[in-house]
Order: sequence, then C-alpha cells, then structure tokens
Amino acid sequence: MPRLLGVDIPNDRPTVISLTYLYGVGPKSARQLCQDAGIDPHKRARELQEDEVARLAAILDKDYVVEGQLRRQVAQNVSRLRDIACYRGMRHRRGLPVRGQRTRTNARTRKGPRRTVAGKKGVKDLR
Repeated sequence: MPRLLGVDIPNDRPTVISLTYLYGVGPKSARQLCQDAGIDPHKRARELQEDEVARLAAILDKDYVVEGQLRRQVAQNVSRLRDIACYRGMRHRRGLPVRGQRTRTNARTRKGPRRTVAGKKGVKDLR
C-alpha cells in the first residue's frame, strides 16, 4: 500500500482515484498530479515504483496545500471568524448552517438529532 504524506492510498484502485483519498486532492487535481509526474493515471496504485511515489510526494509538497497543513488552515479560518464574532462565526459557534440555508426544516446535519421540547398546554386542556 503506497504511502503519501502519511496517508495509505488504496492498492486496488487506479492512481488517479487513489490520489483523491488525500485531503485537499480532488479528481481534477489528481489528474493534473499524474500528468505532472508523468504517471499513467489508469495504472493501479500497487504497480507504482518507488521513484514514481517519490515524484508524486515531491510535487504535492512543492505545489499543493494538502492534508494536515490544509486542515490547520481551514481550522484557523473558522476560529478567526469565531473570534471576530461576525455572523458566520456566530453560526459556526452555535452549530447552525453557515451559508444561508433554512433552519426551520432540513438542517439536521448541522443541528444534530432532534431534541424534543415540551410544548405549551392547549386551551382545551385547561378546562
């Protein structure tokens, strides 16, 4: 199993697909990586030679922000928004959708499972 930037990429998939297992590398940048390194994108990851893996790692280090460095950068951006207490930062802090989605319905991914709140007694129940 080839190892790039501390991540094991799957053996049995084509190289172009295996590269997308790295955080920050999508299909388009994976194709570009293969082209820059001179590697056949349809070649299986287990068939890569050591020098090809080294070329990929060198290109990733030099030209791309991926994995830990990218995760850290995203976390810093979110914490900056929280610190300056802007609208987006407050939405991050409260765990609500940040990009303008509705919350009356369909916000379960951000809000988490439903928490039932006891409702008011109806007028008929008071008699």
